[in-house]
Amino acid sequence: MTLGKYLGVMLALTIICWGIFFFVANIVDPTATNWLGFVLFYLALFISLSGTAALAGFVFRFVALKKELAFNLVRLAFRQSFLFSLFVVILLILKSQSLFNWLNLSLLVIIFTIWELFSISYQKNR
Repeated sequence: MTLGKYLGVMLALTIICWGIFFFVANIVDPTATNWLGFVLFYLALFISLSGTAALAGFVFRFVALKKELAFNLVRLAFRQSFLFSLFVVILLILKSQSLFNWLNLSLLVIIFTIWELFSISYQKNR
């Protein structure tokens, strides 16, 4: 798959995912829904954020770091967008359960930092 096709497909799927997210957000009533409504809401948000962050991260890296291969930039942007989206969704879940505080935020930042540093070191060892 060429870079242009990848960007086109990723952009189209991200737009579709944002449409699904807004559809689910309009349909789901948080006061009357069961666990399935919340799972659909957070899953649609996660996928939409992942696609948007992957595209934005790739474009930023492609413009700023012109000496890297596009494949490496795509892989890096997708991994970091996955982590970013997971971080945001976990924070929103904690907030919805009234568990969001500075300690939980600090622990999440530490966990995700260690995860990213482990990923970087594992990639360099390969």
